[in-house]
Amino acid sequence: MWKRFFPVVGVALLLGACDNENTVFIPVDDFPAPPEALDGEYFNRAVTLRWFLAAQWNGETFRIYGRRVGDASCLIIAEVTSCADGACEYSDTNIIESVGYEYFVSAVDPGTGAETDSDAVIFVSVPSFTPPAVPVGLEVVALDNTNYVRWSDNARSASDFAHYRVYLVTDGGATLLGETDSEGFLDELADNGVSSGYVVSSVDTYGHESLDSFEHVGTPRPDFRGELVFSFSDDVARSGFRFADSDQIDPIVGGTSSARHFRLETDALGWWLVPGPSAEVFPEGSFTTDLKCGVAADAQCQDWTTAPTSGYVGGDIFLEPEFSYMLRVVGDDGMIHYGTIRVALLGTDQTGAEIMVFDWAYQLQAGNPQLVGR
Repeated sequence: MWKRFFPVVGVALLLGACDNENTVFIPVDDFPAPPEALDGEYFNRAVTLRWFLAAQWNGETFRIYGRRVGDASCLIIAEVTSCADGACEYSDTNIIESVGYEYFVSAVDPGTGAETDSDAVIFVSVPSFTPPAVPVGLEVVALDNTNYVRWSDNARSASDFAHYRVYLVTDGGATLLGETDSEGFLDELADNGVSSGYVVSSVDTYGHESLDSFEHVGTPRPDFRGELVFSFSDDVARSGFRFADSDQIDPIVGGTSSARHFRLETDALGWWLVPGPSAEVFPEGSFTTDLKCGVAADAQCQDWTTAPTSGYVGGDIFLEPEFSYMLRVVGDDGMIHYGTIRVALLGTDQTGAEIMVFDWAYQLQAGNPQLVGR
């Protein structure tokens, strides 16, 4: 058995926690001050113990004692010789899952070997190490100077699910881009013409991280596909849109701008297109597979490129993915023009903000309902 010295005060508590036959009593005045406010917690395959130095601390070191619940005796598992700013910390990684542990800390006089134990014995329950499921269904939607990464919510089936981590795949491995508790992430650092690969993992409340998903790649490009607006309630400044005559003009405007042709709003029912003061919308959308079907399009391609010339209204329109919607607007020339948008996706970004990604076309010739892009 290893030899320890206990002060007369407080012996009963610690002898009950760890049996010791060779206890030697020496005068209380010769003992170091005990560690204060001992606490402990589990996170990601480690139990971390923290305590504070007593006001009477005189450079003593500390010994960490621990045992699994049910074991008869404690073992010395570590010795801590330095602390910072009056606080000390030690992480025990020699643990197994689904087991409880008890710990206490002793201040040790290096000259006499006398020890004074912490006032309390800390109990920490170690959970299962099993992380949430690997996210599946990862895909990357390429936007203009942005990639939108989205995936399935299968990892949420874990009762202790917490969030996701999104990584950018590099030659050296993977770089953490950020964390999110939604199934979507906007990489606004992506550049047009540069391909970027992404993987996603899931993390539980204890810090256990799953393996990475399969990698998917996206390449942003400058065109009228992949436009992005935010919900008016989440980002007023980027919730409005105005059809532009030139690719040198940013079509995204504030949701309160009088120049907007529409803005995006959301409520408990879903996403809504709300026409601006100089715009009207045709009251029915149409399912489409593309904004416009070109020469090389397959036989199943469906588009809607000719706008109705009447029947437009100023009311809000409920939006659905893969549907196209027609608008009749007043252009920069003060004349009536027709424009269309096709909703590519409705979702949320990594902060939980609601967004719409859409493609659009705008007829530059006033009064012409043929929407063939530029």
